Amino acid sequence: MFTKEELVEFCENANKNYLSHISIDCVIFGFHEGQLKVLILKVKNHDEWYLPGGFVMKAEPLDTAADRILKERTGIDEIFLQQFHVFGDPERGKVHNDMYKDIMPDNWFANRFITIGYYALVDFENVRPAPDLHSESCRWYDLDELPTLMLDHKLILNKALETLRLQLSYQPIGYNLMPKEFTMPELQRLYETILDKKLDRRNFQRRILAFDILDRHEQPRKGGAHKAPYLYSFNVEKYQHALRQGLSGGW
Repeated sequence: MFTKEELVEFCENANKNYLSHISIDCVIFGFHEGQLKVLILKVKNHDEWYLPGGFVMKAEPLDTAADRILKERTGIDEIFLQQFHVFGDPERGKVHNDMYKDIMPDNWFANRFITIGYYALVDFENVRPAPDLHSESCRWYDLDELPTLMLDHKLILNKALETLRLQLSYQPIGYNLMPKEFTMPELQRLYETILDKKLDRRNFQRRILAFDILDRHEQPRKGGAHKAPYLYSFNVEKYQHALRQGLSGGW
């Protein structure tokens, strides 16, 4: 939480540089050790957590603002970024307003904010989570082990996951979440984790290969007691084409 002096300074800077009614909240997904994870921050001196987000500068395009926020939170750029929904409940900012009304009744958080949701798919190993000035921690959580999220951020997260599941039916997913080289069972595990259901091994392999977005390596993965599985990687050119043109069918 802000002290009164910090709140005054923040509000003065916000009024000068940012739009007073639009915010951005980002759901950042990563995949590690068979688990889909989300990056969240903990409020200073408070028990609640929240999604990475921020405000839009007065002369800044929305996508540029989302890119900036994501780079600040993850340390990487050129992230797969998808706008997925707008959240505008009149009561969504009440928690923030109530938090600071006794310190400074006429403050930035008293504005009604419409927030634009973006989700990002990132390589877990390349992310260096960094708390901002208003948080004391920034870390990954498994989806089924999330702490309490403030405001309507659980709703935003659920909507992002719903959108991601729908898009599996017509867009390729995995390039930004998987390591450079992976096995077919590892890729299947990603899809099963996102969809929250088991998939038939043979049907999954036949379907994913039919998309023609993977390159199979000549040598299988070394080691292990059983027959070593072949390694695959995404064909970037074909993957980008599939992103533009879409896929057919569903899971």
